[in-house]
Amino acid sequence: MSSSNGKYPTTEVQPRARRRTFTAAYKRKIVEEAAGCKHGEVGALLRREGLYSSQLATWRKAYEAGTLSDKPRGPRANPNAAEVKRLEHENARLQRKLAQAEAIIEAQKKLARLLVEQQEDETL
Repeated sequence: MSSSNGKYPTTEVQPRARRRTFTAAYKRKIVEEAAGCKHGEVGALLRREGLYSSQLATWRKAYEAGTLSDKPRGPRANPNAAEVKRLEHENARLQRKLAQAEAIIEAQKKLARLLVEQQEDETL
């Protein structure tokens, strides 16, 4: 009971927890500190910093490969999204025109067959 009068609980909404993000400089510092640790000190370092051993392992691999950076997480935006959308619309339009052209050709074939049959009937 932490309300002002002590009778009712606080109804204030607590802020939602945010995912922690780490800069490349921080990651480098932790990897270098871990490299300088003696046997058994890495666990203390991780507990002190609130990190997991899997994070350290991932950061070590990236550090050794030279790819440790501050790049953002999540899916990358397609830089050609507008072009893709335009091409999809154009494709749909052309598909409609093709279907129309095929229907016209089919009608012309039927008409030609009817005319040929009519001429054959007249000659008999």
